Amino acid sequence: MHAFPTIVERLRSHSYYARRLTAAHPHLVDDLQAHYAEPFSRADMLRFLSEESAREPGELKSALRRLRQRVWLRTATRDLAGIGDLAEVMTTMTQLAEVSVASAQTAAQQDLIGRFGTPIGDESHTAQELIVVAMGKLGGAELNVSSDVDLIFVYPEEGQTDGQRQISNQEFFTSLGKQIISALADTSDEGFVFRVDMRLRPYGESGALAISFPALEAYLITQGRPWERYAWIKARPISGTQHEALNAIVKPFVFRRYLDYGAVAQLRELHRQIRTEVMRRDRINDIKLGPGGIREIEFLAQVFQLIRGGRDVRLQDRSTLDTLGNLAAMNLVTQENCDELRASYVFLRNLEHRLQYLDDAQTQVLPSGAEDQLRIGNSLGEASYAMALARLDQHRSCVTRQFEAIFSKDPSESKPSTGSLWLSPIGKDESVAYLSNAGYKDASHVYERLSAIQRSSRYQQLPESSRVRFDGLVPAVIEMAAGMPNRDETLIRTLDLFEAVSRRETYLALLLENQSALKKVLELASASGWALNYLQQHPILLDELLDHRELDIAPDWPKLKQQLQQQILAHEGDVERQWDLLRHFKQAQMFRLIAQDIAGNLVLETLSDHLSDLADCLLDIAVSAAWRGVKTKHRDAPLFCVVAYGKLGGKELGYGSDLDIIFLYDDTHTDAAEQYGRLAQRLNSWLTTYTSAGMLYDTDLRLRPDGASGLLVSSVAAFAEYQAGHAWLWEHQALTRARFCAGDAQVGAAFGKIRSEVLRKERPLGEIRREVRDMREKMRQGHPNPSALFDIKHDAGGLVDIEFIVQYLVLGFAHRHESLVANVGNIALLEMSGTLGLIEAERAHRVAASYRELRRLQHRAWLDGQTQARVEQQIVAPYAEPVIGLWENLIASSA
Repeated sequence: MHAFPTIVERLRSHSYYARRLTAAHPHLVDDLQAHYAEPFSRADMLRFLSEESAREPGELKSALRRLRQRVWLRTATRDLAGIGDLAEVMTTMTQLAEVSVASAQTAAQQDLIGRFGTPIGDESHTAQELIVVAMGKLGGAELNVSSDVDLIFVYPEEGQTDGQRQISNQEFFTSLGKQIISALADTSDEGFVFRVDMRLRPYGESGALAISFPALEAYLITQGRPWERYAWIKARPISGTQHEALNAIVKPFVFRRYLDYGAVAQLRELHRQIRTEVMRRDRINDIKLGPGGIREIEFLAQVFQLIRGGRDVRLQDRSTLDTLGNLAAMNLVTQENCDELRASYVFLRNLEHRLQYLDDAQTQVLPSGAEDQLRIGNSLGEASYAMALARLDQHRSCVTRQFEAIFSKDPSESKPSTGSLWLSPIGKDESVAYLSNAGYKDASHVYERLSAIQRSSRYQQLPESSRVRFDGLVPAVIEMAAGMPNRDETLIRTLDLFEAVSRRETYLALLLENQSALKKVLELASASGWALNYLQQHPILLDELLDHRELDIAPDWPKLKQQLQQQILAHEGDVERQWDLLRHFKQAQMFRLIAQDIAGNLVLETLSDHLSDLADCLLDIAVSAAWRGVKTKHRDAPLFCVVAYGKLGGKELGYGSDLDIIFLYDDTHTDAAEQYGRLAQRLNSWLTTYTSAGMLYDTDLRLRPDGASGLLVSSVAAFAEYQAGHAWLWEHQALTRARFCAGDAQVGAAFGKIRSEVLRKERPLGEIRREVRDMREKMRQGHPNPSALFDIKHDAGGLVDIEFIVQYLVLGFAHRHESLVANVGNIALLEMSGTLGLIEAERAHRVAASYRELRRLQHRAWLDGQTQARVEQQIVAPYAEPVIGLWENLIASSA
């Protein structure tokens, strides 16, 4: 072993971060000299935190960062000096993460229990705990020196805390999770401990931060996708105790009890995506994501785990190196290949650490500067960087060779070509038999559809170049659609799209040359006839499919609004161009939401929030733009606002919803009424006029004072006077779901004050019940249902009943409970009514659950292309029954 001065000088010469850290804190060098001969153990970490806690109570975040500095320095020193090996580095950093999470969780939990009490389960009536699940490299105990940590927060049961100030278990554990993240990831003068990535949780960034066991199980069963099985292989609980119960949920999702050759096609697609990604020019120098990199070795190991792990527990190990060894032991790869892959993995991970030691950066990219290149070469024991690159190339070539060998497609698995079926007709009987063997249920109908396209004048008149591309697409789609759950509908919907865009050769070329875009089209076709129809109406949206990463990003509405506003201003004076900009923006954002919705990345409530935010954004921009177009005006910014009612007011907007809106102003200028009247007319034109890009929104303005016979825009004072003395009760019902959504915030606040005063007015309950019953009966008569199916919206026990129940509760009891005035949605208002004792809490919870499920069924029907959401009675009976019961008890009764 070299003398310490030589060792520490080697560290400083290699690492800018170590140089800065030891210069700022010289005592760290003394600590390092005293202890560098031994690894930093878990016991050492706990001892340090205990001593720091005794010296500085309440300073855990600072202590964790100081601990991280010491662990990092000693680990890097031992590694670069050749004292420690890769196993030690990964183990030490993994233990640091585990100790940090546990310490942060303990401190935060004590704080929350002191404020809210202990979370208690609804079913077991026992104390509940947060289980932190480590994913990725932390889950595999393979953490690198500058890694982030992938976490998922789960807890066994829903319920609430037992303190004086009670909150739900989800609120408790969400707050606990946020405090853990803050303790680890917040950056201070002392740095941070670990960056925290929560995107692997159910529904990704749009999902709840903490999720219960039942919710996790339901998600994995109904929404879990192949890449999530891949990710959950490494899942490892690092806190809590109910690990076996969690494993019972996760294991059946990840590991099938049979040899899962059905996953091979899905994994090949993942493989194809990886190979496409690594061939990008900017990935060549990335030793993790580039060709022959770390990710390919990990993928190799995990593919075998997915296929065979359910049958052999040896392949359920989370460690990449151990799994490779097990593959050799099971003769799934040769011992020689296993040894080569293990050696390559060790070399690449050691190189990864040396790249990260340079500046404590989460990087796997080779340096471009000559000095850093020399540092890397020397740290690997090579005389030059070129020699280090030569070793790297050997390992990467080895990994690439084995990766490609394992994933080269077995010729016996290839399907017969469909070229003869489309390009050289082989006869109806043979074609139908071929389609039937491929899995199509109504092969005769599919054959007739294919034949009809070939006979159509549209196809016959295509230019030669367009027909060549069309002919290239159809056989591929016949094969791809055959792998979908509803293959007949998928193929026919996709063929309809091809016909619609066939005269635009650029779209055919786009789909033919971009397999991922074509696959996304088929996924949309399989999931939703409405989505394909929307794409058919707006084929320009095919461009959105070119970058699936962009398609999957959650919308940042403030940023998007700013960008759209700049585009609108850049075309000032060209109203038609501005109209098209708004329409194209809406279509692009809606299409991204559709894709995320169909992929299962959005819960319905989040989707409705996004669609409502999109409408708010467009309305606000349209108000400003329309006002600039009013020729004679007395002020630069209008004292004018848009008030949303109905679905937009309740933030429950769907894809095809119209906008129930009214317009208000609060301006005493003598010309105000005339000018704002013109603004309202212009604004409605901005929204409803058809252009080549379609219509922005259909609007319903009948909820304004005096309805269709009233003025298009009202002053705030006139609106207040009308609501107080002239409005019908049904108009006050509508007001329960109204909110300011665009325009001047002060005018919006004036509306909010009026709304609160009106809703908090005390009314005889008998009168409210009678009016609500009468209005409900009128709606029922206006929407007859002659079918034997259940109308989700209008039938007894449906959505309208629940909405009327909530409106009754608000109008009847808001004078006593101001919280009911809050526009927080029907589910929250039902739960609130249960908490307040206005209805039984359990009944409130059941009806709220019914509302959520009925909305989901309605949404599913819409995606399936149904104009009226009607389903089999037995499907909806469990959800309608509690609604009918509450209606009978609360409103139908004359008591």
